Amino acid sequence: MAEKRKMRSEASSSNSGGGSNVRGESSVIDVGRRRSSCGYCRSAGHTSISHGLWAHSLRVDDYQALLDRGWRRSGCFLYKPEMERTCCPSYTIRLKASEFVPSKDQVRVAKRMQRFLDGTLDVKRVEKSIDEPTTTKGSCSYFQNESSNSQTRELSESNCEEKKKDEELLCYLSDQINVAVQELIQNGKFPSDLQFPRASVKKVAPAKRKLLAEGSERLLFSCNISFQISAILKRAKKDVHLENSEKENGWAADVTPKIIAEILAEQRRQMAESCGLLIRACNGHINFYSTVNQACFDDILRSEKMTKECPTKVGMEESSLKKSDGTPRVKRRRLEIRLKRSSFDPEEYSLYRKYQIRVHNDTPDRVSENSYRRFLVDTPLVYVSPTGDDMVPPCGFGSFHQQYVIDGKLIAVGVIDILPKCLSSKYLFWDPDLASLSLGKFSALEEIKWVKENQAHCPSLQYYYLGYYIHSCNKMRYKAAYRPSELLCPLRYQWIPFDIAKPLLDKNRYVVLSDYAALQNGEKLPPSLLENHMEEQQEELFHEGKNDIFVNGDEEMAELDSEDSDDESDPEAGSASSSEIGDSDVGNVLIGLRSARLRYKDLCQAFSPSKRKYMDSQLRKYVKAVGAELSERMVFSLT
Repeated sequence: MAEKRKMRSEASSSNSGGGSNVRGESSVIDVGRRRSSCGYCRSAGHTSISHGLWAHSLRVDDYQALLDRGWRRSGCFLYKPEMERTCCPSYTIRLKASEFVPSKDQVRVAKRMQRFLDGTLDVKRVEKSIDEPTTTKGSCSYFQNESSNSQTRELSESNCEEKKKDEELLCYLSDQINVAVQELIQNGKFPSDLQFPRASVKKVAPAKRKLLAEGSERLLFSCNISFQISAILKRAKKDVHLENSEKENGWAADVTPKIIAEILAEQRRQMAESCGLLIRACNGHINFYSTVNQACFDDILRSEKMTKECPTKVGMEESSLKKSDGTPRVKRRRLEIRLKRSSFDPEEYSLYRKYQIRVHNDTPDRVSENSYRRFLVDTPLVYVSPTGDDMVPPCGFGSFHQQYVIDGKLIAVGVIDILPKCLSSKYLFWDPDLASLSLGKFSALEEIKWVKENQAHCPSLQYYYLGYYIHSCNKMRYKAAYRPSELLCPLRYQWIPFDIAKPLLDKNRYVVLSDYAALQNGEKLPPSLLENHMEEQQEELFHEGKNDIFVNGDEEMAELDSEDSDDESDPEAGSASSSEIGDSDVGNVLIGLRSARLRYKDLCQAFSPSKRKYMDSQLRKYVKAVGAELSERMVFSLT
């Protein structure tokens, strides 16, 4: 353990703190196979198996090459899932930024953020409006206090004003149900990769009100969103993997409209009461009743006038929206996106702690400063300064934290690696008070935008890596919504369009994607290549032993990530099985022994026969995992 802490300290201080790696080399220690309980499905007996490396230092071009072979990093630890064995196969997913086409939902997220910045949408006050409905202001979703006399005059002016008032109230109630749906998605009660329609609360016709009246209660408004959500979940259940992951993700595909309506009604009960309404689920409908006579209810509406949302010009500058005479101007918010080198920041740690406890339900004792540093601050990447030419972007290459700051307050932090070909997204944490702004989606759009903008400074920067795509884990499927994306074939390391890969993954958790891509192109497959590969893996699994390192779940990597590569494929590295790795490949591995750097073929004679046999076996696995080219370039450290 002491040696492990020393390695962390060396890697962190030499790279993230601003120092430079004198040798300008990558130096790694092979820690072999690692096991842990799966961090995605969290099912009893399910195991995540990966090959691990500990990096003293890592050149950005070497890490780029590792990404393109299915590796990722958590702090200074590098890991590559053993896809055939792990319960949730993890496919590297990337997107070419210049070809990105935003979906309707992603466009809505951008517009919603713009309304928040313009001052016409006060997300923070939406939550407060449940307890303090008369103190908020903004769009049609929020109330604005005015004097009772002026409101009475407005309501009596015309029937048109009366209709407008009802429309604003319906808009407010619809928005509140939409917020409730988003909260259920954020809490994992509903799947995050499905597109749910927006709720629409409608006025109940007077004739129906009389039929459904109960005592002094009047049925005024109703919403049928529960039926639509239930239908979407039932259609999604046809997915063969979805049925297996329902309990694991905390929701059920066969949940009825009645149950959904009861959950949503309970979540917004306090909001309804603050408006003088009673909310109740009735046979799948979400109904709003008045609990007082009509005259009293009209008084409540008069005292809660809502402002209509106004279209505004897109922009981030501080200004005010023009309003009618006598009404206050709405102050706009200012968003700053700051890119800084990876380092410890107390404000970032405070936000991370708040996020982990409230969003991921971590206990305070588990969210320590040391664990935060190991996971999101420490980095083995050797920083590359900007050169002023078209080879390096103005910020340089390395590990960074991208801060999202509104009016001086930190609301989100994206942990990213900027590499020669890509921006690799590692993790994002955000202020839970602003959950309805969908900051995860917004930050992804900003990171894609960053890649596009910086291609002018560094043409090789083309891709946005979203990390691992796990088709068998419902919560990780959202990454496929960034289109057109590609998945990395786990055997030959070729990039396959997601549209080709999806129907294959619907049937099997683990697929050699390049086989099917070749079939689509009319090519013949290498005979029994996959069968030989699987047999070989089973044989290794049978003989595995001392090289396995078992780890606890809290030491295993957590992630929200991304990766990249270009379309060039390395046939030698992409299809080699361990039997195809020759002695020359093992002999050319660069070995680090104290300050010396030697090829294994020049060093092996110094080992005893038993030690040489062990080293041969270990180096074959290492070469297979990182590829022959990288094994000759990175230092395989023995100290």
